[in-house]
Amino acid sequence: MTYPLVLASGSPRRRELLAQAGYRFEIQVSSVAESRRPDEDAIRFATRLAREKAENVFARHAPGVVVLGADTVVVCDGEVMGKPVDAADATRMLLRLSGRTHQVVTGVALVWSEASAQVAAELTHVTMRTISPQEVSDYVAGGEPMDKAGAYAIQGYAGRWIPRINGCYFNVVGLPLALVTSLLDGVEQRPAV
Repeated sequence: MTYPLVLASGSPRRRELLAQAGYRFEIQVSSVAESRRPDEDAIRFATRLAREKAENVFARHAPGVVVLGADTVVVCDGEVMGKPVDAADATRMLLRLSGRTHQVVTGVALVWSEASAQVAAELTHVTMRTISPQEVSDYVAGGEPMDKAGAYAIQGYAGRWIPRINGCYFNVVGLPLALVTSLLDGVEQRPAV
């Protein structure tokens, strides 16, 4: 990649995935609040936040960088779930997901000038087996769900509860690598700003 890449996220999972995919980048966390607007569906919410995060970080840099923003949410029976606010919220989310198929949506945005951005979303269907209240309680007590959309990490302990996914696994972890690569390849084809 000829442009310096900046990841506008403090997520260790996004950092690990991007590094494993061979990208060199720096990290700068955005200061955008993750609040949903009334009647905003999951895709609009995730893509708007991804773009706002990327624009927020881009504004702190000199021209010539590409900033990658991302935001992941979980949708179950129409309810859009972000990160749990506390242990009770995490418990509620997990019990809601138990025994159901839900969707994971990640919005991705690349910003490379004040007027240039590309935004897309990835959607993956995830089936979670029925989990007992005790399993949920033990999982929440361990702390893993607290900074994850939908209150679980497929790459962690909760992976034992996921018998099936339809779509991009990396999307469920928090960064759909194939989509990101496609978007970055598109920026590479553009003339320098």
